[in-house]
Parts: sequence; structure tokens; C-alpha cells
Amino acid sequence: MAHPPIPEDIRRFVLTSIPSVPHLEALLLLRAEPEHSWDVVEVARRLYTSEKIAAGLLDDLCRAAMIARGAGPGAAYRYAPATDSLRATIDALADLYARRLVDMSNLIHSKLDRKAQQFADAFLWRKGG
Repeated sequence: MAHPPIPEDIRRFVLTSIPSVPHLEALLLLRAEPEHSWDVVEVARRLYTSEKIAAGLLDDLCRAAMIARGAGPGAAYRYAPATDSLRATIDALADLYARRLVDMSNLIHSKLDRKAQQFADAFLWRKGG
């Protein structure tokens, strides 16, 4: 039995605000323990990735106002959506991701596939022009 379509507001949020599955996994990790302060090493370990990649994910999520970073070198990160509306959207996304992991992953990957194709097409146009 086919699932209903992904709600348009969640679809739009994913396509505009979630660059990759690792970004979503990092966001959901921090959301799962909102009172916990996470350092880069801990996030990297939990996501089975390098500290450099984890730091990039966390910085991207900070810029998107989904999480916040404390002050000073080595400061920890916490789940802290900037608005109640953003918090509600992330909650809905987390619920949908838990129930429809493959559909949500495919949606995120479809965006990456489109960007790769656009890049390839732009290269071909430049090369042929």
C-alpha cells in the first residue's frame, strides 16, 4: 500500500532547509536530548563521521537557526530552534522521518541529484558554447 504524499510544508522545508541526510541526523540527534550540550567530538562519534564533517553539519544547522552554539572555543551545541514555528516544523519532520525513513531520505537525495544534474548540465553548456 502506497503512503500518502509527504505534506507540502514538510516537503518544502526539506528541499529548502535540509542539505543532506547527515544534516537531518545531526538535527534529530540534538533534538532527541534538548537539554544536553553536545560537543563536536560527541556528535562525530554518534553519527559515525569525522570531527571535521560533524563541525560543518553543526555550523550549517546554527546558520539555519535550528540549533545554537555557546560562546568561546570548544563551545557546545544545543537544540534551539529560533521560533516556535520552526520547532513545530522540525517536530513534524522528525515524526515523519521516524515513520517514513526511505521516503524522506529519497526526497533529500532527489534534491542532491537535481543539483548534481544542474551542475553537469551547466558544465556541458559552457563546454559546448
